[in-house]
Amino acid sequence: MRLRGKSGRRAGHCGGDAVSMKISKSKFCAGVQCLKRLYLLVHEPELAAKLDAASEAIMAQGLEVGLLARQLFPNGIEVDGSRGLDEAIRATRELVANREVPAIFEGTFEHGGVLLRVDILHRRRDGWSLVEVKSATAVKEEHVDDVGIQYRVLRRSGLEIASACLAHVNRNYIYPGGEIDPRGFFRIRNVTRRVQRLQSKLTFQLRSEFRVLAQPTPPNIRIGRHCTDPITCEFFDHCNPPRPHDHIGFLPRLHASTMEELEELGVESIRDIPADFDLTEIQRRAAACVKSGNPWYSPEVRDVLGRLAYPLYFVDFETVNRAIPRFAGMRPYDHLPFQWSVHVQRQAGAEPEHHEFLDADASDPRREFISSLCAALRESGSIVAYSSFESQRLSELGSWFPEFADRIKAVQDRLFDLLPIIRQHVYHPEFAGSYSLKSVLPALVPQMSYAGMQVADGQDAGLAWESLVRGNLDAGERDRIAKALLDYCGQDTLALARLLQKLDGYREDSRNA
Repeated sequence: MRLRGKSGRRAGHCGGDAVSMKISKSKFCAGVQCLKRLYLLVHEPELAAKLDAASEAIMAQGLEVGLLARQLFPNGIEVDGSRGLDEAIRATRELVANREVPAIFEGTFEHGGVLLRVDILHRRRDGWSLVEVKSATAVKEEHVDDVGIQYRVLRRSGLEIASACLAHVNRNYIYPGGEIDPRGFFRIRNVTRRVQRLQSKLTFQLRSEFRVLAQPTPPNIRIGRHCTDPITCEFFDHCNPPRPHDHIGFLPRLHASTMEELEELGVESIRDIPADFDLTEIQRRAAACVKSGNPWYSPEVRDVLGRLAYPLYFVDFETVNRAIPRFAGMRPYDHLPFQWSVHVQRQAGAEPEHHEFLDADASDPRREFISSLCAALRESGSIVAYSSFESQRLSELGSWFPEFADRIKAVQDRLFDLLPIIRQHVYHPEFAGSYSLKSVLPALVPQMSYAGMQVADGQDAGLAWESLVRGNLDAGERDRIAKALLDYCGQDTLALARLLQKLDGYREDSRNA
């Protein structure tokens, strides 16, 4: 329910049934995270960031997982919510009263100012089993709050709840091919006792939420870890305006408690951090760089880079990791590799050669991926990556295709991870506390940028590939997306080559100094 204006808002309360203001289950949970988030969702939703393609994909995946969970309860009936709230509540009452109905999907209830739709209600001899479906792989605290408010509303609507459960994804389920087995795919956890213990807390939480919603202005809540935990708030940018480049929040790996301690001291700029304040070595180094305005390179970087052996292979993989596995042998959220890029530098000073692979149809890309990659990497020379991501994916490919295990192990033995080298031996003020390639590259190699690229990060790449393999694009659009994917992955490996060239330049300068 959207309420506008600064006056005339109707106050609600949860002390009885006569509550004029109503909130949904999702808004209640938003209020548990932050009361200001709840207020803005209800009164000023236009301030929220627009859903991006990645967020929409996550929501679509959640719906897909929810539909699969219904197969656990055959012959269940879904409540049609398209004809309005009152009709959905009436239809739910009829289904609850009809003992021939074994399960209800999207049952709609309202009590005490809270409106909710329940994923699954399963009829039992001793009452009902409430089942909330999550696409996560474990029970989280915020999930229990979600089930808790449903338990409260259902009980106060007259239902006897025999159990309150969470159905979450079983990460250990191995897809054999064919139809997904929902009984293997899901794990159902009984959280009834936890939910029951939560009820008094929910009473106070609801009172706080309705009290805040009745105010003429949002509550004054300081930014903090709740801005991103358990999810990044849609009002994050509204509450967290851009910070100056020397803000303490740009220190690497700064714990929230340390930031709060600095703020209590009145310190917001890295330049004002007391000399005796307890920082890690990396944070102290970053602070020194910000204060001086100059980058820092450790003398040891020369010896570290000296371990590299030509030819140098710069590698990058692109993957998607869906909740519902696509091919036999995969588990939920396993990474499906669909693209690689390799730049090869045969000798020092030589311009890198480029090799690439992209699967562009709906068939299983894994065997061709690893076969073509092994051929491109030959048998000697260092293989440069950025993070352990590629090595992890190689291990998974070795488990899926044991015939490649020895070749994969040989490739892994040649891997050289540039990320910890940058983290331990390099800092630039423009890193802004981040060692991601997207932060490091423009700082050290300013002539290279991802700005303006149609595919500009890994999430974009996964979404682009998903659209490519669905098969409902014309030839021109397929070619455009394929080119964007190849350009992006190629940019990542060329970036590694240019970064190493930059570090090599520093090494030579140091030798000649």
